[in-house]
Amino acid sequence: MQNYDMEKVLPHSYPMIFVDDVISYNFEERSVETIVRIHEDKIFFDKSINGVPAIAGIEYMAQTLGCYSYFRNGEKPPRIGFLLGTRLYKNYISHFENGETYKVKAKEIFSDNELVSFECLIYNEDTVCAEAVINAYLPSNDLNLTGMLNE
Repeated sequence: MQNYDMEKVLPHSYPMIFVDDVISYNFEERSVETIVRIHEDKIFFDKSINGVPAIAGIEYMAQTLGCYSYFRNGEKPPRIGFLLGTRLYKNYISHFENGETYKVKAKEIFSDNELVSFECLIYNEDTVCAEAVINAYLPSNDLNLTGMLNE
């Protein structure tokens, strides 16, 4: 593991960065793997379940795609991408448990340079906890979101 500064990798700032680090990326396999550690300081941590609701897995997957994009773009400052949707998000656990470490693996299955689809898995040791196909849009030109928001 590299101990990346995730604020440089993702276009977010804490506490909205859910992914803790990048384990690996491989352009030949078109894949990336990240790690998420669950603890009480995580946003969306719910004391009543002693963890994070399983639906947060979609954002774990989306931020993992953001990590792939960062490395694919030559480790330049991250660009904003848009999660278009997911097909068949299946979670096999009720929540991500406090004190546990989860790995998120994403493999690119389609890309036309702006639209992209990834098969994603979240697992803990050898147990699959969630899976989905994530579709995203990464514009080829930088969008002026500030200008759009002020209009």
